[in-house]
Amino acid sequence: YIYPMQILPVSDRKSAAVFLHLPVQIYKDDASWIRPLDKDILDVFDPQKNKAFRFGKLSRWIVVDEHNLPLGRIAAFVNKKYKNKGDDVPVGGIGFFECINHQQTANLLFDSARHWLADNGMEAMDGPINFGERNNWWGLVTEGFHSPLYGMNYNPPYYKDLFEKYGFQPFYEQLCMGMNPQEKIQDKILHKYLSIKQTPGYSCKPFKRKQIRSLAADFSEVYNSAWAGHDGMKTISKDQALIFFKKMQRVVDEKAICFAYYNEKPIGFFVNLPDLNQWFKYLKGKWNFLQKFYFLWLKKTKTNRKLTGIVFGVIPEFQGKGIDSFMIGSVAENIQNGQSAYTEYELQWIGDFNPKMLNLAKGLGNVNISRKLTTYRYLFDSSKPFKKHPIISELRR
Repeated sequence: YIYPMQILPVSDRKSAAVFLHLPVQIYKDDASWIRPLDKDILDVFDPQKNKAFRFGKLSRWIVVDEHNLPLGRIAAFVNKKYKNKGDDVPVGGIGFFECINHQQTANLLFDSARHWLADNGMEAMDGPINFGERNNWWGLVTEGFHSPLYGMNYNPPYYKDLFEKYGFQPFYEQLCMGMNPQEKIQDKILHKYLSIKQTPGYSCKPFKRKQIRSLAADFSEVYNSAWAGHDGMKTISKDQALIFFKKMQRVVDEKAICFAYYNEKPIGFFVNLPDLNQWFKYLKGKWNFLQKFYFLWLKKTKTNRKLTGIVFGVIPEFQGKGIDSFMIGSVAENIQNGQSAYTEYELQWIGDFNPKMLNLAKGLGNVNISRKLTTYRYLFDSSKPFKKHPIISELRR
């Protein structure tokens, strides 16, 4: 059945509100969906909040039926900073796709995004991705349709068919790893941890709010040494790291974060946080004055049993020396002391193009692939050969 339908640009407050609230209708019967905070979605499309507007632009559309009821939405964006290793054509992005289970409706959304991107010089489109950083709103869930972590996409299983029947192909898989954080870590990690712990010069320190400025500087130093310049990754200044840490300290569990040092020089970090969605799921997308107080009450009264791995890094000269095991062992010792309430642990996604990081994650212990997300690519010229994301050798997320 082909719905009588019309595609409309998001061009005013009314259409922007329809775009924002459309997922409530899509997921009204899905108990696993956790509604994102409205402000987190709105910030993506606000040039005052999203730095990606300095390097690109976007457009949005909604599809409505003959009664003006919404059926789907999509955003498309170009970003000069968006690059993947091995890209030989300019690539744009699509994201924030939501749609009823109807291929013609999805095709209308994909066509609108593709034509706009082609008009802006693109020759391919990746999606669903974010207009900005890769740690949020990235990838289509293709396995593991359980409640999303904070900032993670969630979708019905039928979205996979909508993408692939249109012609999208998997560019890379994003794997999340889950485990029981109270289980013993593997012996080889434990032995390496104990060995380095007893070696003079090495130390592993937890996050301390009173030391936030020095820790932000250490984070910046390790991050820039380990990641900046790789595959389009940009540097992080001490001030930027401090802003991130100040936001993080409101919810941080100090014992779940580790900074590694050699002779007081920062050489690595392992950052884990309680999953915010375990509290945000009660807020129904709102974040006003009353919700902020409600959130504080939830933090005190609702035990958060889910810990999530956010970011991991080791500077190049100490990679391959067991610093990863040193930090993993330190965090495990801190949260397996009988006082921790965590019963679930999930590492944020790791690309299948990053075998070193995948092997590290699998070495944590009795881990399983908790969910898979897929970043798809669609080449506008179907005669060109399709290439998956190339394998990288650096130890990074």
